[in-house]
Amino acid sequence: MILQFYFWETTLNLSILFGGVSFEHEISIVSAIALKKLLGETQTFIFLDENRDFYLIEPHQMQSKYFSSKAYTKSPKIYLKKGGFYQKSLLGEKALHLPMVLNLIHGGDGEDGKIAALLDFFEIAYIGPRLNACVLSFDKEFTKFLAQNRQIPTLPFWILYRGEALPHFDYPIIVKPARLGSSIGISVVKSQEELQYALDVAFEFDNKVMIEPFISGIKEYNLAGYKGKEGFCFSILEEPQKKEFLDFEKKYLDFSRTQSTQEADISPELKKTLQEYFIKIYDNLFEGALIRCDFFIKEGTCYLNEINPIPGSMANYLFKDFKTALSNLSNALPKEKNIKVQYNFLHQIQFAKGK
Repeated sequence: MILQFYFWETTLNLSILFGGVSFEHEISIVSAIALKKLLGETQTFIFLDENRDFYLIEPHQMQSKYFSSKAYTKSPKIYLKKGGFYQKSLLGEKALHLPMVLNLIHGGDGEDGKIAALLDFFEIAYIGPRLNACVLSFDKEFTKFLAQNRQIPTLPFWILYRGEALPHFDYPIIVKPARLGSSIGISVVKSQEELQYALDVAFEFDNKVMIEPFISGIKEYNLAGYKGKEGFCFSILEEPQKKEFLDFEKKYLDFSRTQSTQEADISPELKKTLQEYFIKIYDNLFEGALIRCDFFIKEGTCYLNEINPIPGSMANYLFKDFKTALSNLSNALPKEKNIKVQYNFLHQIQFAKGK
C-alpha cells in the first residue's frame, strides 16, 4: 500500500543524536545543524564525541564552531542507562526524560550498528535502522548480496583487501572504500597508471575496497521513504546533478540541497519499478528507519547502487512535509518481543538430579 500525503501543521520533538567516531563525524554535525534549522529549537540535541562521551547541547549552541573549537566540552555530560539518558547530580543522578531519539550519526557508530545495539539494549525508543539493517547496508559488498537475494540487479564488482594482488580491469572503473559513505575516498580511474593512487586514497579510509565498472552517462535516481502504520510513504524521486559521480562537494557543500528538490521527469512505469525495488529492500529489515536508496538506470535496466540507512540531513529536501514524515515514522517503530525467562529447563535438571 502506498500513501498519499495530507498536510497539516505537525508538532514534533526529538532527541537528535549526532557525531560519533567516524570519518563522517563532521557530516553528522552538518546534518544536525540542518535539522535544527528545519525543525526548530524545540528539539533536544545529543552530541557523541570522538571519545564516545555524550553531551547535551543547547539548541542555540548548534553551530559548527562550537564543535570544532571543543567548546562543547563545557556542555553537560550525560550517559545511557536502561530506559534513557541520565546526568550526574548532587544527589547521585537524575533521569532526563528526553524525547524519542533520532539516530543521525553517519558512518561508524551510527550506520554500522553500534548505536542501534546500544539503544535496543537499554530499551530506548529511536528512529533509525536496527542492527541487522545496519550490518547489511554499511558494507557495500553485503548490500550487493542483499539486493541479489531480493531479485534486484546490481552492477558487477570486485572486492580488494590491502596487500592483495590486483586483477585485470577494463577501464574506466570506480574505486571506493567498502564501508564508508558521503562519497569520501572515491575515485574514477581511467588507466592502469591511475589505479595505485586511487587505491592508496581508498585504503586510507578502509582496508576493504570495492571496484566497479564506471559507466559514463548512466542515469541515477534517488528515492527516500519509510514504512508507516498504514503502509509505505515515499519522497519525490531525485535525479542528482553531477559531473562524473556525486562527489563530497556536491553532496555537502551545495547548501541548496537542503531546500526542496524538483521531481525527476521519468515515466510512471519507471517510477513504479523504483518504488517496488525500494519496498523489496526495505521490507522486514529497515522498519523504524527513513532510508534513501540510490539507483542506476542502464539500457532500461534498474540497478541498486547503494542504501543510505541514515541519509544526509535525513533527505529532508526530498519530502514535501518532512515533519509529518518523521511524526508518522515515530508512531510505527518495531517492538522487540518481550521474552520472559521461566527457568523451566533448569528446574527440570534440578528435579532430575534430586531423584
